[in-house]
Amino acid sequence: MNLAAFEAFVKVMETGSISLAADQLFITQPAVTKRIHSLEEYFGVKLFESAGRGVQATHAAHSLLPKVKNWLNELGDIHYTLSHEQGQVQGKLKIGTSHHIGLHHLPSHLREYVQQYPNVTLDVHFVDSEQAHEQVIAGDLELAFLTLPPHGDERLKYVTIWNDPLVFVVAPFHPLAQQKNLSLEDLVNYPSLLPSAQTYTTQITMAEFEKQGIKPKTTMSNNPLESIRMLVSIGLGWSVLPKTLVNHDLQELDLNLEMNRQLGMVWHPGRTQSKAAEALVQLMQGPSI
Repeated sequence: MNLAAFEAFVKVMETGSISLAADQLFITQPAVTKRIHSLEEYFGVKLFESAGRGVQATHAAHSLLPKVKNWLNELGDIHYTLSHEQGQVQGKLKIGTSHHIGLHHLPSHLREYVQQYPNVTLDVHFVDSEQAHEQVIAGDLELAFLTLPPHGDERLKYVTIWNDPLVFVVAPFHPLAQQKNLSLEDLVNYPSLLPSAQTYTTQITMAEFEKQGIKPKTTMSNNPLESIRMLVSIGLGWSVLPKTLVNHDLQELDLNLEMNRQLGMVWHPGRTQSKAAEALVQLMQGPSI
C-alpha cells in the first residue's frame, strides 16, 4: 500500500469524480482508478459505485475518509518535524488562495518565493475564502490567503497584508449611474448581484444595510468576482466589488459610504509548521509588501 493511493482516495472523495481527481493530481483517470482499486483490495471493501457520469462514495468510504485524512496530517507533521531538524526549506507546500487574491495580489510574491526556494514544490489550490478558512482548520491546507472573516477563529493566526476598499458599482447606462448623493435606501429599489450570503464580502455589505434596517433586492448570486463584474457591466443590477476590479465598463456610485475588507494569510499555530511555510510567511511580511 502506498501513499499515492490514499491521496487519490481523498481527492475522489473531495471532488466526487475520477476525472476531476485525475486533473488535480496531474495523472490519468486509469491511474486514479488503479489506486482506488488497490485500496479496495487491501481493505476488502467497495469504496465507490458508479452514479451517472460520476461516482458515489459508499458507507465504507465515508467511514475511512476521516481516518485517512488524520493519518496523512500526522505523516505531514512527521515530515515537517524532520525538515525542521535538518533546517532545510524543501518539500511540498500546500496552500490555498481565493481567485481574487491569487490573480491580483499573489503572483509577484509567489514568483519571488519559487525563485528563492527551488527545492519547494508549491501546491496552490484556488478555493473560496470561506472554504480555505475551513480547510486550514481541518489541516488540509498549511497556509491560506483569503478575505479575512469579520469574526475570526481563536484557534487560528491571522495576518492582514492588503486593505481592499469595496465600492458600489453599476453599468454606465444603469439608472443609478448618473445620480448624486445616493443612499443605501436608493439601492433597494433595484436588483443586486452579490456573492452568496456565506461569503465574507457579502457579510460586510449586508451589515451596512442591517444598520439601517433595510434589505437589498438580491436577484442573483455568483461567487467569482470577475463573473459578477461581467454581469453588472451588461446592466443586470448593482453590486459591491473591490475597487481594484473597477474598469471602464463599470460606474462607481456616488454613495457616501466607506467599506473595506481585509485580505491576508491564515494558518493554524497549533500544528507543526514546515520550513517551507515559515519561509513564505516571512517573505509575505517582508518590506516588499
